[in-house]
Amino acid sequence: MFMGLAFINPVKRWVNYSSPKKGDTDIKVVSFNTRAGGRGNEGIAPYLKSQNADVILLQEDAGREYEFEGYQKANPSIGLTVLTKHKIISQKVIDPQDEDVRVAGLEVDIEINGKVYRFIDVYLNPFHFEKEMVKLNGNTDANEQKVKDVIKRLIPTFKKHQDQVDLIQQSIESSPYPVILTGDFNSVPSSYEYYHLSEGLEDAFLTAGKGSATSFHDYKFPIRIDYVFSSKSLRALSYEVDRSVRISDHYPVIVKFSKEGK
Repeated sequence: MFMGLAFINPVKRWVNYSSPKKGDTDIKVVSFNTRAGGRGNEGIAPYLKSQNADVILLQEDAGREYEFEGYQKANPSIGLTVLTKHKIISQKVIDPQDEDVRVAGLEVDIEINGKVYRFIDVYLNPFHFEKEMVKLNGNTDANEQKVKDVIKRLIPTFKKHQDQVDLIQQSIESSPYPVILTGDFNSVPSSYEYYHLSEGLEDAFLTAGKGSATSFHDYKFPIRIDYVFSSKSLRALSYEVDRSVRISDHYPVIVKFSKEGK
């Protein structure tokens, strides 16, 4: 029985069927890895504008300037952008100070309807796998070499992720405000990265998700590497992976939150 329970929770991080949630939407969030607009840049801005979200958090934006009337922007040219209809109190780059490690995230404190929240936009180091590298065939020797090549890439990237995760955790733990953590972790739900970054936070998909959480569609097999977590003072009302648009190798993730104990 206990082994069965231990298996169920990891599965729910990929596929979940939560009951409908009631409540007023206080915060609407869109998190989206745009892949630098390489799959349809002309469609990204209109799509984002149409969402009318309170906060939009972008990854891999390649410094593209997304400008929407009525939105403020935190964009320090690090591949991460936060757009919001509300007042930005402060912003800070979560920087490992190591040229071999990508900037871990962008921390932005935003005041929404009289209350301040800390939004953390995250993009962890990618593994840079090509499709051919993970595609096995009937050649045993070739497959063995592919596995070795994959492992060679995994180990140093995992080390970089550890450094990035440590810094992001510091931003979460030092926050005097409720936290919403979003982004592309380049890690699956059973990973070190998921367990450590979700510590003390709620996975919005587990609370409000229905169906599959997989949002990266560039490979034939489904992968969940995009996440939205929040402090427990916020409750996810809905979690949507918007598969109606293919303007990146990721689908946008849209979450609506309600404030608990208003």
